[in-house]
Amino acid sequence: MTSRSTSWLLTAALLGAGSAGAQDLGAYRALAADLDGAVTARVTSAAQALTRLDAADADLKKLAPSLQNRQLVSALQGSLERARGSLARSPAELEAQVLLARGFMRKALYDQTLTLLASTPANGTAQLRLLAGEFGLSGAATQALLDDGAAGKLPRVAWRLQREAAGKIGAALNTAQPTQSPATYLNLSRGMAWFTAVQDAPGAGDLKVSQFGDALRQLTVGDVGALGTSLTALRQGNAGFVKSLASAPSGAAVTPSTTPTVPVTVTPARTPNAAAADPTAATPSNASRPTASANARPARTDAGEVYAALGRALTAAGHGDPALAREQLGLAGTALAAAPLSLRGAQGYDALVFDLGAAQARTALRPDDVQALIATLSGLERRAAGQPVSVLDNVSADVARGFGGWLRVLVFALLAALAFVPLYLLNLAFGGRNTYWRAIASGLALLLLPVFLEGLFGLLGAIGDLTGVGALRAASNFTLTQNAYGLPLWALSAALAIGLTTFGFRGLCQQFGLLGRRSAPQQESAAAQSLDWDEDL
Repeated sequence: MTSRSTSWLLTAALLGAGSAGAQDLGAYRALAADLDGAVTARVTSAAQALTRLDAADADLKKLAPSLQNRQLVSALQGSLERARGSLARSPAELEAQVLLARGFMRKALYDQTLTLLASTPANGTAQLRLLAGEFGLSGAATQALLDDGAAGKLPRVAWRLQREAAGKIGAALNTAQPTQSPATYLNLSRGMAWFTAVQDAPGAGDLKVSQFGDALRQLTVGDVGALGTSLTALRQGNAGFVKSLASAPSGAAVTPSTTPTVPVTVTPARTPNAAAADPTAATPSNASRPTASANARPARTDAGEVYAALGRALTAAGHGDPALAREQLGLAGTALAAAPLSLRGAQGYDALVFDLGAAQARTALRPDDVQALIATLSGLERRAAGQPVSVLDNVSADVARGFGGWLRVLVFALLAALAFVPLYLLNLAFGGRNTYWRAIASGLALLLLPVFLEGLFGLLGAIGDLTGVGALRAASNFTLTQNAYGLPLWALSAALAIGLTTFGFRGLCQQFGLLGRRSAPQQESAAAQSLDWDEDL
């Protein structure tokens, strides 16, 4: 074990993983805090989780220049992108993506710290202390790690960390069951994350990261038989890993591991519904991970629950309650993640997941945003069934992606302000004493009324949604595009506008002799009525 560890560490120091250098530990801690915070926030709010993921992206940009392994940087960026995509699904999927991202982070810190200790042991204390915390070491175990690092005993440092990781991998694998459940998904992701950090250890033997990936794919497609075989192989591989770490290299004093090794046992499998109702119930306790939501829903086998949640979101948006609408969109995302494999494998599934997440994070959510999501889901079902998809539905989805939220609010607010310009110029040019011109101005105002209402009350509703003021948030109910009641009001205003403008233009045509025959007194009266307009010209 000693010679193999020493040769591996020397190889790592000499290969092109980069010269010895320190990481930005502040950015590392911030990234870890924001990733874990996103998991905690997702239990109650996808929007808050998205905010934490945005902060994590900024943290990664600060950390990336100090990471020597560019492949790990790319892997971290990919994990953050997948974490964003999982926001519209279940909290368990976001947690799984964060677990994998944290595994890449530990891998980068582990490799780079050992490289730094190989050249300048005295300068690696801060990184080594952070590494001890990341691997769950405390008390005497942390002090022993620091002493070995200061003495330049790299094989002992690696051994202590590998032993902790192997214990955590075993705990995750022994809790996982060969069932298609969120609990198994999380435990496999947790085991994969811990093994990622120490995958280059000589004692790992034939245990590979790809084995965890295969098990996750088998779980996703519901191949329970193959999943059971993979779990057995993973447990056996990790048992060999643990056995290889039983003896300390170079006479290092053996300190008790903070993660006890769990015997390889298989407990009776939980039912899928029970596991889905509590996606973290079968995982080891972890203070940094939130408990399962009390109102988590069981997994479904069809898209009916997705439609039901989207329908409730549409109703909430139609009542001017975007907060409730976003909550229902989150439930729709959770139900979509449990949809049949044929639906999840159809073209456009990832786009729908992204659109659900974007809609949850959107301020001033309106009914047509949700209607576009429903149309997209319908198109996804048609693709899964091999049927043609409506072109209009695709166009509606594209418009909803680009023209919504604050863009829509500000565009209509600007149009509402500009609507006064032609009315002002009309009054300025023709005056207000002529009955026919007043009728035309009133008709034009009624034609512009929907734009004015949308601009004013849409803006007030968006401000209310942003600030949480309920009275303002419901202001969008006074627009004519919010719900079905607006259509007859729009028709009524349009009818009045048509009547007034027809009356006005007909009167002007009569004044100018373009319609009918008029008597001389009528001509004199008409000339008097239009005197102010003639004089203005």
